[in-house]
Amino acid sequence: MIREQLVAPSPTDLTAFLLRHTRTRDCLVQVAGLAEVTYQGRAASTADVGSYLVLLKRDGSLQIHAPKGVKPMNWQPRTDEITARVEDGQCVLLASRRSRVEQVRVVFLEAQLAQALELSEEAGFVLSGSEAQMQDALARHPDLIEPGLRVLNRELLVESGGIDLYAQDAVSQLARYVASVQRMVGSVVVRGILAAPSITTPARAQLEGRGFEFREVQALPAVVSASTQPGLFEA
Repeated sequence: MIREQLVAPSPTDLTAFLLRHTRTRDCLVQVAGLAEVTYQGRAASTADVGSYLVLLKRDGSLQIHAPKGVKPMNWQPRTDEITARVEDGQCVLLASRRSRVEQVRVVFLEAQLAQALELSEEAGFVLSGSEAQMQDALARHPDLIEPGLRVLNRELLVESGGIDLYAQDAVSQLARYVASVQRMVGSVVVRGILAAPSITTPARAQLEGRGFEFREVQALPAVVSASTQPGLFEA
Protein backbone atom coordinates (compact mmCIF):
# COMPACT_ATOMS: atom_id res chain seq x y z
CA MET A 1 0.00 0.00 0.00
CA ILE A 2 2.83 2.44 0.81
CA ARG A 3 4.61 3.30 -2.44
CA GLU A 4 6.97 5.83 -0.92
CA GLN A 5 7.41 7.43 2.49
CA LEU A 6 9.59 10.32 3.63
CA VAL A 7 10.10 11.23 7.28
CA ALA A 8 10.97 14.89 7.97
CA PRO A 9 11.86 15.54 4.30
CA SER A 10 13.84 18.60 3.28
CA PRO A 11 12.05 21.22 1.12
CA THR A 12 13.93 19.99 -1.95
CA ASP A 13 13.10 16.34 -1.28
CA LEU A 14 9.45 17.13 -0.55
CA THR A 15 9.13 19.16 -3.75
CA ALA A 16 10.58 16.32 -5.83
CA PHE A 17 8.26 13.86 -4.04
CA LEU A 18 5.16 15.94 -4.80
CA LEU A 19 6.10 16.46 -8.44
CA ARG A 20 6.84 12.78 -8.88
CA HIS A 21 3.52 11.52 -7.55
CA THR A 22 1.08 14.27 -8.54
CA ARG A 23 2.09 14.07 -12.19
CA THR A 24 1.08 10.41 -12.45
CA ARG A 25 -2.16 10.86 -10.45
CA ASP A 26 -2.24 7.14 -9.74
CA CYS A 27 -1.93 7.22 -5.95
CA LEU A 28 -3.09 9.11 -2.87
CA VAL A 29 -0.55 11.63 -1.58
CA GLN A 30 -0.61 12.98 1.96
CA VAL A 31 1.72 15.38 3.74
CA ALA A 32 1.53 16.21 7.45
CA GLY A 33 3.36 19.05 9.14
CA LEU A 34 3.55 22.74 9.89
CA ALA A 35 2.15 24.80 7.05
CA GLU A 36 0.42 28.01 5.95
CA VAL A 37 -2.54 27.87 3.57
CA THR A 38 -3.74 30.67 1.28
CA TYR A 39 -6.81 30.56 -0.97
CA GLN A 40 -7.69 32.93 -3.83
CA GLY A 41 -10.80 32.67 -5.98
CA ARG A 42 -14.44 33.46 -5.14
CA ALA A 43 -13.01 35.02 -1.98
CA ALA A 44 -9.61 35.21 -0.34
CA SER A 45 -8.53 33.53 2.87
CA THR A 46 -5.40 32.71 4.79
CA ALA A 47 -5.08 30.02 7.43
CA ASP A 48 -2.69 30.80 10.26
CA VAL A 49 0.45 28.73 10.52
CA GLY A 50 -0.49 25.42 12.09
CA SER A 51 -0.31 21.65 11.86
CA TYR A 52 -2.26 20.35 8.87
CA LEU A 53 -2.79 17.16 6.89
CA VAL A 54 -2.82 17.76 3.12
CA LEU A 55 -4.45 15.09 0.93
CA LEU A 56 -4.16 14.87 -2.85
CA LYS A 57 -6.38 12.19 -4.38
CA ARG A 58 -6.09 10.39 -7.68
CA ASP A 59 -8.90 12.42 -9.24
CA GLY A 60 -6.95 15.62 -8.55
CA SER A 61 -9.08 16.73 -5.60
CA LEU A 62 -7.36 18.45 -2.70
CA GLN A 63 -8.30 18.41 0.98
CA ILE A 64 -6.59 20.21 3.86
CA HIS A 65 -7.52 19.00 7.34
CA ALA A 66 -6.90 20.76 10.64
CA PRO A 67 -6.31 18.75 13.84
CA LYS A 68 -10.05 18.92 14.70
CA GLY A 69 -13.31 18.70 12.82
CA VAL A 70 -14.88 16.32 10.30
CA LYS A 71 -14.89 18.61 7.27
CA PRO A 72 -11.66 19.76 5.63
CA MET A 73 -10.59 23.30 6.40
CA ASN A 74 -10.07 23.94 2.70
CA TRP A 75 -10.57 21.85 -0.41
CA GLN A 76 -10.66 21.80 -4.19
CA PRO A 77 -13.17 19.27 -5.60
CA ARG A 78 -11.31 19.31 -8.90
CA THR A 79 -7.96 20.73 -10.00
CA ASP A 80 -6.60 21.44 -13.47
CA GLU A 81 -3.00 21.78 -12.36
CA ILE A 82 -1.00 20.68 -9.34
CA THR A 83 2.61 21.71 -9.05
CA ALA A 84 5.30 22.24 -6.42
CA ARG A 85 8.43 24.35 -6.20
CA VAL A 86 10.97 25.67 -3.72
CA GLU A 87 10.50 29.32 -2.75
CA ASP A 88 12.67 31.08 -0.19
CA GLY A 89 13.89 27.75 1.10
CA GLN A 90 10.38 26.29 1.59
CA CYS A 91 8.37 23.76 -0.40
CA VAL A 92 5.28 25.41 -1.93
CA LEU A 93 2.35 23.39 -3.29
CA LEU A 94 0.00 25.08 -5.79
CA ALA A 95 -3.38 23.59 -6.78
CA SER A 96 -5.38 25.62 -9.31
CA ARG A 97 -8.54 25.56 -11.44
CA ARG A 98 -9.09 27.38 -14.74
CA SER A 99 -12.84 27.13 -15.44
CA ARG A 100 -13.53 29.11 -12.27
CA VAL A 101 -10.20 30.68 -11.45
CA GLU A 102 -9.15 29.44 -8.02
CA GLN A 103 -5.86 28.60 -6.40
CA VAL A 104 -4.86 26.99 -3.12
CA ARG A 105 -1.28 27.68 -2.02
CA VAL A 106 0.30 25.59 0.73
CA VAL A 107 3.69 26.59 2.14
CA PHE A 108 5.23 23.70 4.07
CA LEU A 109 7.31 25.28 6.82
CA GLU A 110 8.22 21.99 8.48
CA ALA A 111 7.01 18.74 6.92
CA GLN A 112 7.00 15.76 9.26
CA LEU A 113 5.69 12.98 7.01
CA ALA A 114 5.01 12.50 3.31
CA GLN A 115 3.39 9.36 1.92
CA ALA A 116 2.31 8.07 -1.47
CA LEU A 117 -0.32 5.35 -0.96
CA GLU A 118 -1.65 2.86 -3.48
CA LEU A 119 -5.31 2.31 -2.64
CA SER A 120 -7.47 -0.20 -4.51
CA GLU A 121 -10.81 0.81 -6.04
CA GLU A 122 -13.80 0.54 -3.72
CA ALA A 123 -15.54 -2.81 -3.98
CA GLY A 124 -18.83 -1.63 -2.57
CA PHE A 125 -20.54 1.59 -1.60
CA VAL A 126 -22.55 2.69 1.43
CA LEU A 127 -23.85 6.27 1.60
CA SER A 128 -22.93 7.72 5.00
CA GLY A 129 -20.78 10.39 6.57
CA SER A 130 -20.53 14.16 6.36
CA GLU A 131 -22.13 16.47 3.80
CA ALA A 132 -18.80 16.82 1.98
CA GLN A 133 -18.39 13.04 1.87
CA MET A 134 -21.95 12.62 0.61
CA GLN A 135 -21.38 15.19 -2.14
CA ASP A 136 -18.19 13.46 -3.23
CA ALA A 137 -19.85 10.05 -3.20
CA LEU A 138 -22.87 11.17 -5.24
CA ALA A 139 -20.59 12.92 -7.74
CA ARG A 140 -18.82 9.60 -8.29
CA HIS A 141 -22.07 7.59 -8.31
CA PRO A 142 -24.79 9.83 -9.83
CA ASP A 143 -26.85 6.74 -10.72
CA LEU A 144 -27.79 6.55 -7.05
CA ILE A 145 -29.89 9.68 -7.61
CA GLU A 146 -31.26 8.62 -11.00
CA PRO A 147 -30.07 6.23 -13.72
CA GLY A 148 -28.53 8.13 -16.62
CA LEU A 149 -27.76 11.24 -14.58
CA ARG A 150 -24.53 12.97 -15.58
CA VAL A 151 -22.77 15.47 -13.29
CA LEU A 152 -21.72 18.63 -15.16
CA ASN A 153 -20.23 20.66 -12.32
CA ARG A 154 -19.80 20.76 -8.57
CA GLU A 155 -20.39 23.73 -6.26
CA LEU A 156 -21.83 25.84 -9.09
CA LEU A 157 -22.49 29.40 -7.91
CA VAL A 158 -25.88 30.93 -8.73
CA GLU A 159 -27.68 34.03 -7.44
CA SER A 160 -29.42 32.14 -4.65
CA GLY A 161 -26.31 30.30 -3.44
CA GLY A 162 -24.17 27.33 -4.36
CA ILE A 163 -25.43 24.16 -6.07
CA ASP A 164 -23.62 21.11 -4.69
CA LEU A 165 -24.11 19.01 -7.82
CA TYR A 166 -25.21 20.46 -11.16
CA ALA A 167 -26.36 17.53 -13.32
CA GLN A 168 -28.26 16.70 -16.48
CA ASP A 169 -30.58 13.76 -17.07
CA ALA A 170 -30.81 11.74 -20.28
CA VAL A 171 -34.29 13.09 -21.14
CA SER A 172 -33.12 16.72 -21.15
CA GLN A 173 -30.08 15.76 -23.21
CA LEU A 174 -32.29 13.94 -25.72
CA ALA A 175 -34.59 16.97 -25.95
CA ARG A 176 -31.63 19.19 -26.86
CA TYR A 177 -30.49 16.77 -29.54
CA VAL A 178 -33.98 16.47 -31.06
CA ALA A 179 -34.39 20.26 -31.10
CA SER A 180 -31.01 20.68 -32.80
CA VAL A 181 -31.81 18.11 -35.50
CA GLN A 182 -35.30 19.58 -36.00
CA ARG A 183 -33.78 22.97 -36.76
CA MET A 184 -31.48 21.34 -39.30
CA VAL A 185 -34.11 19.33 -41.19
CA GLY A 186 -36.98 21.79 -41.03
CA SER A 187 -40.45 20.32 -41.60
CA VAL A 188 -39.37 16.66 -41.41
CA VAL A 189 -40.66 15.03 -38.22
CA VAL A 190 -37.85 14.08 -35.83
CA ARG A 191 -38.49 11.31 -33.29
CA GLY A 192 -36.67 11.08 -29.99
CA ILE A 193 -36.05 7.56 -28.67
CA LEU A 194 -34.23 6.82 -25.42
CA ALA A 195 -32.71 3.31 -25.40
CA ALA A 196 -31.54 2.03 -22.01
CA PRO A 197 -31.82 -1.00 -19.70
CA SER A 198 -34.34 0.83 -17.49
CA ILE A 199 -35.92 4.21 -16.76
CA THR A 200 -37.43 5.72 -13.63
CA THR A 201 -41.13 6.52 -13.47
CA PRO A 202 -40.64 10.32 -13.26
CA ALA A 203 -38.18 10.23 -16.15
CA ARG A 204 -40.60 8.18 -18.27
CA ALA A 205 -43.41 10.61 -17.54
CA GLN A 206 -41.19 13.50 -18.57
CA LEU A 207 -40.11 11.60 -21.67
CA GLU A 208 -43.68 10.88 -22.78
CA GLY A 209 -44.74 14.40 -21.92
CA ARG A 210 -42.24 15.68 -24.46
CA GLY A 211 -43.53 13.24 -27.08
CA PHE A 212 -40.48 10.98 -26.94
CA GLU A 213 -40.31 7.20 -26.74
CA PHE A 214 -38.50 4.65 -24.57
CA ARG A 215 -37.05 1.34 -25.73
CA GLU A 216 -35.79 -1.16 -23.17
CA VAL A 217 -32.46 -2.65 -24.25
CA GLN A 218 -31.10 -5.34 -21.95
CA ALA A 219 -28.46 -6.90 -24.22
CA LEU A 220 -26.73 -5.91 -27.43
CA PRO A 221 -27.17 -8.13 -30.50
CA ALA A 222 -24.22 -10.06 -31.81
CA VAL A 223 -22.04 -7.97 -34.10
CA VAL A 224 -22.15 -9.15 -37.71
CA SER A 225 -18.78 -9.16 -39.40
CA ALA A 226 -18.24 -6.89 -42.40
CA SER A 227 -17.79 -9.87 -44.74
CA THR A 228 -21.34 -11.16 -44.08
CA GLN A 229 -23.12 -7.81 -44.27
CA PRO A 230 -25.19 -7.29 -47.46
CA GLY A 231 -24.13 -4.60 -49.87
CA LEU A 232 -26.08 -1.41 -50.31
CA PHE A 233 -27.80 -2.57 -53.50
CA GLU A 234 -28.22 -6.26 -52.60
CA ALA A 235 -31.73 -7.62 -52.20
